[in-house]
Amino acid sequence: MSDQLSEAPSRLVSGTPAFRRLNLALFAAGFSTFAILYCVQPLLPEFSQEFQVSAAVSSLSLSLSTGLLAVAMLVAGSLSEVWGRKPVMVASLFASALLTLLSAAAPNWTSLLFARMLIGVTLSGLPAVAMAYVSEEVDPKSIGLAMGLFIGGNAVGGMAGRIISGVLTDLGSWRLAIGLIGVVGLASAIAAWRSLPASAHFHPRPARPAELLRSFGEHLRDPGLRALFAEAFLLMGGFVTLYNYLGYRLTEAPYSLSQTAIGAIFSAYLVGTLSSAWIGELAGRLGRRRVLWAMIATMLAGVALTLFHHLALILAGIVAVTFGFFGAHSIASSWVGNRALTGKAQASALYLFCYYLGSSATGTLGGVFWTHWGWPGVSALVTLLLIVALALAIRLMTLPPREAEPTPRQ
Repeated sequence: MSDQLSEAPSRLVSGTPAFRRLNLALFAAGFSTFAILYCVQPLLPEFSQEFQVSAAVSSLSLSLSTGLLAVAMLVAGSLSEVWGRKPVMVASLFASALLTLLSAAAPNWTSLLFARMLIGVTLSGLPAVAMAYVSEEVDPKSIGLAMGLFIGGNAVGGMAGRIISGVLTDLGSWRLAIGLIGVVGLASAIAAWRSLPASAHFHPRPARPAELLRSFGEHLRDPGLRALFAEAFLLMGGFVTLYNYLGYRLTEAPYSLSQTAIGAIFSAYLVGTLSSAWIGELAGRLGRRRVLWAMIATMLAGVALTLFHHLALILAGIVAVTFGFFGAHSIASSWVGNRALTGKAQASALYLFCYYLGSSATGTLGGVFWTHWGWPGVSALVTLLLIVALALAIRLMTLPPREAEPTPRQ
C-alpha cells in the first residue's frame, strides 16, 4: 500500500518547472478565450453605426455570447467529468477560433449575432474545466497563485482583444480586427494542445445524468457556495456593464475619443493581471474572508470616481474598479474549488454560469439605463450590484469552512 502511495504523482507546486509549464499552457488558453469573447466590446458604437441598431441591441453581440456561454458551461463541466479535462479544453479552443474567423466575414447583423451565439457555446469548454483542472493538479497551497495567474492570463487576453480590435478598426475595419483575433486564437489552441499536460489526478465518472444533477443539487445546498455563485453574478455584471457603456460615453463630447484611444483604456486590464496574482497569493496568507470585502469596497470607490467629468478621474476610477474586480474574482473562484467536496468541475461551472449570466443580463440592462439616464444611471446600477456583493462578502466571513477548505488564519 505504501509503495502505491509513493508512486502516486505529486501535485504541482509553485516554483517548479512543471508548475511554470502548466501556467504557460493555461495562459495561452485563457488569452485566446477572452480575446475572442471580448474583442467586440469596444466595437459596440461601431456596430450601432454600421448596422443602425441601438446601444442595447449592439450589446447583444457580447451578451448573447456570454449568456449562452453561461448555460453551455453547465454541460461542458459535466462532460469533462466523463471525457477528461484536456480533450474538452482543446476542442473548445479550436472550435472557437474557427468560428471567430467565420464571424469576421458575416454579411449582416443577424449572421454576426448567430456566429457570436455559437462562439458562446464553444468557448464553454475552457473556463470551468480549467478551474477544475487547476484544483485537481495543483498543490492546495499553490492553488491561489495558480488561479490568480490563470485569471491574469484571462485579463491579458481580454485586454489584448479589446485593444487590437480598437486599433485595427481605426486602421482598417472591424472585420480585419476580428479576423486577426481568430488567427491568434488558432495559434493559442495549437500551443495549448501541444503544451498542456495530461491530467494526473483526474478520475472519470460514468455518464449518469441523474448522478450529475444530484451533484449540482449538493453544491446549491451549501450556503457558502450559493453566496459565492451570487458574488460571481453581481461582480461580473457590474464590471461588464461599466466597460460596455464607457465607450459610448467617451466617444461623445466633450471627450470625442477615437476607437484606438478607447481600446487603449482597456490596458487597465494589466492592473487586473497584477491584482489577480497578488491578491490571490495575499488571500492564501491572510484568508479569503479578510480580503474579499476589501476588493469589493475598492470597486465601489472606483465607480464613484467615474461620476466626475475630468477624464483623469474617470480613468483612475476604471483602474480601481479593474483592480478590485480581478482581485475579488481570483479569491471567489479559487474558494469555490476549495469549498466543493466533490464534482469540482460542476461547482466551477455553476460559479461561471452565474458569472456570465451576470455579464449577459446586466450588460444588456445597462443599455436601458444608459439610454434613459446616461452615465449616472449606469453607475447607479453598478453601485447597487456592488452593495449587495459587499453584504454577501460580509456574510461569508461568518460561515465556517467545510472539510475541503483550509481553516482561515486568525
